[in-house]
Amino acid sequence: MANTSRSFWIWASIAAFVVLLLVYVNVSGKPAFAKSAIVDPSSLPGLTTGDTPWPTEIRNLRARLKAIGVPPLASEGSALHIHQHLDIFVDGQPVAVPAEIGVDEPAFIAPIHTHDDSGIIHVESPVVQTFTLGQFFDIWGVRFTNSCIGGYCSSATSTLKVYVDGTEYQGDPRQLPLKEHEEIAVVYGQPPAPIPPTFAFPPGY
Repeated sequence: MANTSRSFWIWASIAAFVVLLLVYVNVSGKPAFAKSAIVDPSSLPGLTTGDTPWPTEIRNLRARLKAIGVPPLASEGSALHIHQHLDIFVDGQPVAVPAEIGVDEPAFIAPIHTHDDSGIIHVESPVVQTFTLGQFFDIWGVRFTNSCIGGYCSSATSTLKVYVDGTEYQGDPRQLPLKEHEEIAVVYGQPPAPIPPTFAFPPGY
């Protein structure tokens, strides 16, 4: 009886381990990326906390990727391939989203990146999981919190708001999930008229 009981618990332990492994591994057969351990994004290296324009910051990109649990890739992933469009306005004026965010060519590329200055975000990952707007700004190298973008922080006269498809987002903007064909508008101070509700993605996007 003792041997039977011991065998039962051994096999139960093995089964539990297999279940946990299957949960951890996604449908592509690769482990999901680690969750970020960063609580305060301002502690990320190379982060811009000044006024516009905001060029893409590459020197500290690898260190930021490590800090937020997003690995550098040798090439773009294909398990998850979606696009969003990002508009940024400061006191009603558009702010450029530069090309090559997250790209340190030819060394590596982040799974969240831009190719040109159209404002289109590319999510091209070897694993299927949720990526966020906060991660995009971390990769870009621009401070982004629920009250600040770059050097612009909410005050008695100016606030930071985020809109998705023309509707104000009520949650933590850093945790906003990046979904297919979203039109995201980050607005500080005076809003544009109107808030863009959609974006015409090129064919193939």
